[in-house]
This record gives sequence, C-alpha cells and structure tokens, in this order.
Amino acid sequence: MERTIRVTGKGKLAVKPDLIELILSIKDIKKEYDELLKRSSSATNEVKELLEKIGFERKNIKTKSFDINIEYDSYRDKNDKWVEEFKGYSFIHKMKIEFEANNKMLGRVLYTLSKSTSYPSFSISYTVSNPEKYKNKLLENAINNSKEKAIVLANASGVKLGNILSIDYSWSELRISSSPFENKKWFFEEDNDESDYVIDVEIDDIDVTDTVTVIWNIE
Repeated sequence: MERTIRVTGKGKLAVKPDLIELILSIKDIKKEYDELLKRSSSATNEVKELLEKIGFERKNIKTKSFDINIEYDSYRDKNDKWVEEFKGYSFIHKMKIEFEANNKMLGRVLYTLSKSTSYPSFSISYTVSNPEKYKNKLLENAINNSKEKAIVLANASGVKLGNILSIDYSWSELRISSSPFENKKWFFEEDNDESDYVIDVEIDDIDVTDTVTVIWNIE
C-alpha cells in the first residue's frame, strides 16, 4: 500500500488597494407607474450628467440592479383586521463607478453627488484593479507553505518526502475588498465647496488568504 502524507498549505498576502468602488443608489415612489418611469429616467440621467462633468464616461457608470415594486401601507381597520392600502410604485437603481484610489478624487466625487436632487445614498469600498495577479501569488505561497510543512513532518517522522500525487484546490472568485467607511454617515451642506470633501485617510493593506491541499508520496 502506497504511503502518503496530506498537507494543507495557506498562502497569505497583504495587498495595497489601488481602486475605489463606489455603489450609489437612487430611489423614489410615485402614485402612477408612468410617473415613476419618468422619475427614474430623469434621476438616473441627472446623476450620470453630474459624473460626466468630472470625467466619468457614461459607459463606465454601470447598473448593478434596477427594481420596481408595488408599495402598500398596512393598518388595522375598524374591525381590527389587517388591510393593505395601495401606496404607489417605487424604484431603486443601483449603479457602480470605479476610479483610482485617490483621496482628492474621492472628495470630488462626493462633492459632485451632494449636488444631486435625487439625494443618492452610497457605499465605498477599496479594492484592486488586477485581482488575478494576487490570486496567483497566493497559490504560489500556499504551495510553498504546504511543502515546508510536509518536509517538517517527513523529517520528524523519519521518512523521505517523495513526489506530489495530487493537488486539491477549490477555484472560486477572490474578493479583495475593504470598506473602512462602512458605518460612516455622510451629511452634505448646500453651501460647502469642493475642498470640504477631501478625505484625508491612509487606507491599510488588505489581508487575504487562500489554501491548497497537496498529497505527497513518502518513502
């Protein structure tokens, strides 16, 4: 019977983010369906025009989702029964923009969005422009870590490490992301100027890990 040793290696990296991903949402509610469609179109167009003025191309302002729902108000009637009353139609449009991780540009984007009459909400994440590069490096580190562990175990057991028989790795999307403003509440003042929105932050590296399992022959 062939003797083997199975070792799981872990790759670790500290990655410096170079890209900001901003997800912005606009929403509204109207009594009439056609009014809602007009409002969603005008609100979306306004936001895109504002972003175009600071250098974003319209084709790079991506829609992540667009939903329309029927809204109801629930209440108890005089017979103490729950009833629903039609409130209107609502929409929510989520869009995404990406740009270089630059505090000045982030401040400029926030200042621009503060001028929108649609009052968009948004979330800010820091990520990387080429995640595959880091995924490959993680795999290399994980394999090396597995080999180091296998050598230690083999030496401690008085056996010789042989050839690799198999490598088990679960391919999945590597999400390298950090959201330092996750709980931040933003308040925009009408009389502020662009300089008030310079975000003076130094974003920490993003720690990422991945694992791979290797089976070695031992002699």
